[in-house]
Amino acid sequence: MITIAFFNNKGGVGKTALVYHLAWMFADQGRSVLAADLDPQANLSTMFLDEQSLEGFWPEGDSTHTVLSPIRPLLEGEGGIESPHVEPIEDLGLLVGDLALSGFEDELSQQWPRCLDGEKRAFRIIGAFAEVIQRAGANREADLALVDVGPNLGAINRAALIAADYVVVPLGPDLFSLKGLQNLGPTLRRWRTDWRKRLQELPTNVQAPSGQMTPIGYVVMQHSVRLDRPVKAYGKWMDRIPSTYHRYVLDKPDAANLRVDDDSECLAALKDYRSLMPMAQEARKPMFHLKPADGAIGSHVRAVQNCYKDFRDLAAAIDSRTQ
Repeated sequence: MITIAFFNNKGGVGKTALVYHLAWMFADQGRSVLAADLDPQANLSTMFLDEQSLEGFWPEGDSTHTVLSPIRPLLEGEGGIESPHVEPIEDLGLLVGDLALSGFEDELSQQWPRCLDGEKRAFRIIGAFAEVIQRAGANREADLALVDVGPNLGAINRAALIAADYVVVPLGPDLFSLKGLQNLGPTLRRWRTDWRKRLQELPTNVQAPSGQMTPIGYVVMQHSVRLDRPVKAYGKWMDRIPSTYHRYVLDKPDAANLRVDDDSECLAALKDYRSLMPMAQEARKPMFHLKPADGAIGSHVRAVQNCYKDFRDLAAAIDSRTQ
């Protein structure tokens, strides 16, 4: 199973919506997909599940069927990692997020340096997300796991990224996203290097993820378009994305004059689909599944078709980088 994390320490770039729609698109194409919600805000879960369903996953006291539930015995020193629950959502599976996941942050931080001492439990804690995702994927016979994470560079995301084979970077055409890239790229390289150093101390009979976390490109989200060109307000930031991505994420400062349209690292530039998104949220389905009964009539019909094509092409681009 291939595991892809969607990561940017800048929030509000549409990362969760991207994971949600790609999960549906890959499932439409016959892939066996696991969507894993590792964001302590659990936004991906709220896109898949209504409030009544979520209340069942998040009762008073400890949750029992979320991404945190199978890890809890290990954290409490009462056992190992248990079999995770995968919530079926039509043709795909969901590892439901947990608002209590933020409480895991301190433990992950404490165990990180202990890996250098070869402590078995430290490796099991740091590799817990990877084991949960692998076991959930095996339960569902998934060949693809898409992982949503929160917008920060903390210990939870470090453990989540260690579980990932590949990383896709969603970003907006704005100053804040460019500054985010300047933090994200060096952090990814440092996490990868530090993890490989720790793997040299891996005890025998303990399995751990390789921490590959290879960047396979970026997706520009929600830019406004006029006459098939980004409007001026976004255009100037769009022009700076390739050089910033190449320099800080790939550590290759050789793209000074490269434009997004010519950059092979750009997986897609997705437009602002405007009223389709609130319509999709109301219908609790991806934008490209909207029907006239959902309110997608008139010009919305063409917009739904264009949206489908955009995500189909993006899925193909990701597929080509991960084969």
